[in-house]
Amino acid sequence: MPMPHRTQMQVIKRRLIGKEGTERIKVLRAALAELPDYKNGPFADIRKWVHDEIEEARVRKGVVHRDTIAIRREGAAQVALVGAPNAGKSSLLHALSNVQIAIGNYAFTTLRPVPALTRIGGVLVQLVEIPGLIEGAHEDRGGGKALLGVLRGADAIVFCQDVSGPPDVLATVRAEVEAAGIDPPAILAATKMDEAQPGALERLHEAVPDLDVIGVSIIDDDSLDAFKEAVWALTGLIRVYPRVDGEAAEEPFALEPGSTVLDFAAAIHNDLAARCRGARLWGPSARFPGQELGRAAELHDGDIVEVIAPR
Repeated sequence: MPMPHRTQMQVIKRRLIGKEGTERIKVLRAALAELPDYKNGPFADIRKWVHDEIEEARVRKGVVHRDTIAIRREGAAQVALVGAPNAGKSSLLHALSNVQIAIGNYAFTTLRPVPALTRIGGVLVQLVEIPGLIEGAHEDRGGGKALLGVLRGADAIVFCQDVSGPPDVLATVRAEVEAAGIDPPAILAATKMDEAQPGALERLHEAVPDLDVIGVSIIDDDSLDAFKEAVWALTGLIRVYPRVDGEAAEEPFALEPGSTVLDFAAAIHNDLAARCRGARLWGPSARFPGQELGRAAELHDGDIVEVIAPR
């Protein structure tokens, strides 16, 4: 007679403690051989669970276990998308860029960080999807140290959470990031809003009161635009548009907050900065169109500037 199914499950889980990769798969296969071949009932459920664990272990085994993974920085800032497996990160990245990503309704669809550029108000920002972090990532479970190494180099974090998912999943991810000593500016993207039950977003707000929560759906362009603006605010940068032939240029310059007219001129060209005598200002911070400013005047996000520089 086989041992009771609850006891069998406890034995299997005890054997798996501390086992990863090939060793974990061997333990699981041995457990599978010991289980009675019932088609229904609790032992059939255990067999299914073991099969699922074998598949998950195979996927994690394929993750590169190195202390670092190099991601070449592009754009004005690098923002990491971080969350548990199947939190909607891949779908969101795909919706915001042209990168081709494997997307599926199952865990560990993405095995390595995936960078992509998205344009926000004319400025290119690099988003990097970090593969799903699991409990123990800071101790290198699931190749976590390499993934956290990429995260450590990012300017900001967007935590991603299925709006209808359990908050404790997000808590596990945040705990791993905190355990690794990583603490850049962060927001929370509540994904899959098109599938949300009434009150789901409000409950997530209550569960995570320390983060700004942005609801987003990949089939709702307005929510994607709002999400992009939230990402831009997270970078802390400002967009300043050159005025060319009486119109604002389509592509602004990304500058640090507190940048001046002289900083803007230098971003265009060092020679222009040397000749800069001031600027004319349009946009949100101008008291009136064409307001004249000195070289040391501070600029703000959305300003349109025409540098005054004698030839």
